Amino acid sequence: MDKLINDFSYGLFFWQSLLFIVLLLLLKKFAWKPILNAINEREEGIKNALEEAENARKEMQNLTADNERILKEARIERDTLLKEAREMKENIISEAKGAAQIQATKVIEQAQATIQAEKQAAITDLKNQVAELSLGIAEKVVREELSDKNKQIKLVEDMLKEVTIS
Repeated sequence: MDKLINDFSYGLFFWQSLLFIVLLLLLKKFAWKPILNAINEREEGIKNALEEAENARKEMQNLTADNERILKEARIERDTLLKEAREMKENIISEAKGAAQIQATKVIEQAQATIQAEKQAAITDLKNQVAELSLGIAEKVVREELSDKNKQIKLVEDMLKEVTIS
C-alpha cells in the first residue's frame, strides 16, 4: 500500500478521472438511456400482459358463470318440457280411455238394443207360430162346431190376447 501512495501521480489520476467521467457521460447518453427505455418498455409490456391475463381470467370467470347459468336454464327448460310431455301423455291416455269407455258404452247399448229388437222379433215370430199352430189345432178341433173361418180367427185372437209371453 505504501508503494501505491509513493507512486501516486496526480496527472494520471486526473486523466483517469476525466476519462471515467467522459465514459460515464457517453454511457449515460448512448447506453443507459436505451437500456433504461428497453427495461421500462419491457416492464410496461409485462404489466400489460399481467393486466390482460387478469382481464382474461375475469372474462373466463364471467363466461363460466354465464355457462353455468345457461346450463341451469337449459336444465330447467328441459325439466319443464319433460313435465309438459308427461302431462300431455297423461291427458292423451285419459282422453283415449274416456273415448274408449264412451265407445264401449255405445257398443254395449247398440248390442242391447239389437238384442231387444231380436227378442221382440222372436217373440212376435213365436206368437205368430203359436197363433198358426193354435189355428190349425183349433180348426181341426172345432171344424165341425164352427162352420165359419172368421169365427175361428176371432176365437184364436181372443185366446192370444189372454196369453202373455214375456
